[in-house]
Amino acid sequence: MRVATWNINSVKARHERLLGWLERCRPDVLCLQELKVVDEAFPSLAVKALGYDAVVHGQKTYNGVAILSRTPPEDVHVGLGDDVDDPQARLVSARVSGVHIVSAYFPNGGEVGSDKYAYKLRWMQRLRDYLDRRFDARRDQVLLTGDFNVAPEDDDVARPDAWANGVLTHPEVRDALEHVRAFGLQDTFRPFHPRGGVYTWWDYRGRGFERGDGLRIDHHYATPALAARAIGATVDRRERAPSEDINEGPSDHAPVIVEYE
Repeated sequence: MRVATWNINSVKARHERLLGWLERCRPDVLCLQELKVVDEAFPSLAVKALGYDAVVHGQKTYNGVAILSRTPPEDVHVGLGDDVDDPQARLVSARVSGVHIVSAYFPNGGEVGSDKYAYKLRWMQRLRDYLDRRFDARRDQVLLTGDFNVAPEDDDVARPDAWANGVLTHPEVRDALEHVRAFGLQDTFRPFHPRGGVYTWWDYRGRGFERGDGLRIDHHYATPALAARAIGATVDRRERAPSEDINEGPSDHAPVIVEYE
């Protein structure tokens, strides 16, 4: 099973890129983040024509997540399922071929010490609570994937000193991610790139992609039974580059693909 995650940074702005990538790469599952459209505006019919069912949790202008699957998804859940009044569309889950797929868009955090930063830390704790309520890491095959907005280690950052103590690298944020991982999840990408230096996001500002100034903030975290099935992991850097064939600019993220036996 080939599973990809991609922060598409507006499905409207990258409609052709999305469809072209699905046709070219044919993943079994594609998790999307930052749709920036309501459910009704998502191109469900277009992806259906390519053989994918879509589970969408959208929001106008901001956020939004989806799961596209070649196998009909089951047991769909939207949101974190707690009693917090939170209008931000950041999580959707579904069971695909016996695997619980969770597509998540973690908050960016704005600036350290801001209200947005506090929300990020609270949201990550709520995510851990959600995992504890819904799943058993020893029994269930669970894949938490998406844009985590956290670079776990300094070698996940091209210029660690420049990004030190920011919202993507702050020790508090890294500790919060470790708390999520401690539910019983393993990074299934890292074993295939143990030396680091592989990135998934490059800032538009300052021509980050062209200069190689990236961070690895998009991840695949799986429970042990699923993690043991991982046989390869790649970043499709081509999709981050400009294209002469498509009249759409790239997202600032590249798709991250992990293949499971």
